[in-house]
Amino acid sequence: MESRALAQLLGPVEIRQLAEKLDVTPTKKLGQNFVHDPNTVRMIVAAADVSEHDHVVEVGPGLGSLTLALLDTVKDVTAVEIDPRLAGELPHTVAWRAPDYADNLRIILKDALQVSTGDFEAAGAPMPTALVANLPYNVSVPVLLHLLAEFPSITRVLVMVQAEVADRLAATPGSKIYGVPSVKAAFYGEVRRAGSIGRNVFWPAPKIESGLVRIDRFAAGDEPWPLNDETRAKVFPLIDAAFAQRRKTLRAALSGHFGGGAQAEAALVAAGIAPSERGEKLGVADFVRLAGVTQ
Repeated sequence: MESRALAQLLGPVEIRQLAEKLDVTPTKKLGQNFVHDPNTVRMIVAAADVSEHDHVVEVGPGLGSLTLALLDTVKDVTAVEIDPRLAGELPHTVAWRAPDYADNLRIILKDALQVSTGDFEAAGAPMPTALVANLPYNVSVPVLLHLLAEFPSITRVLVMVQAEVADRLAATPGSKIYGVPSVKAAFYGEVRRAGSIGRNVFWPAPKIESGLVRIDRFAAGDEPWPLNDETRAKVFPLIDAAFAQRRKTLRAALSGHFGGGAQAEAALVAAGIAPSERGEKLGVADFVRLAGVTQ
């Protein structure tokens, strides 16, 4: 890869040229804000710690700012885009700004919440080893959790999301902002805040701040609990129930799940959890243990 020319990244002028060419107006519905600062996308790629061995999935590539920076560094990129205009233009942008990497890009025109391993196989794309993306802010958490579940091959995640969402994802038990996204993300691996992004690197400039979240999936063979569909199907409903009314005790919050307060209390005691505790105090291991009791 060293012998290839570096991609020419997109700046404010190129972003506006492309948007005008495509008659694209960033929409709130799709959570679109286009990054026009080359230094920012370089920083995101560096924070992702990806290499020439990685197969990256990027959700919502937009006009291609991050895509170009990724192609400079990784083996290949599969971009999942819901907007046909953007998906259609991206190969031309890569051919224009990074011709040496044109063959390393694949595009799947689909809603990221519906994308599957079958879509990757149909596109001739390798299973991704990393997710690096400026996620659409209106569906960032559902998309993140869907991809972690659908692609066990993803070992590393670096996503840009709304700052408030980044804080919630990285929150720890006992925090006021700790909730369902925090626990479900931590089910898969180590989650941490990886930086902040200012508003002025976007066009149009959003009204909110943005943040980076890094997730390193538990290594195969060293998982604290099975990261499979069966375990997730038992654990995630418990998480949802525990936080549905977060001021309730776990005995009360889980009574519906277990068929009554007495049954909920018995399960909690068997799992070594105080029935008077609240969901915000429990870590993933507690929920996994509780799910094991109720098998």
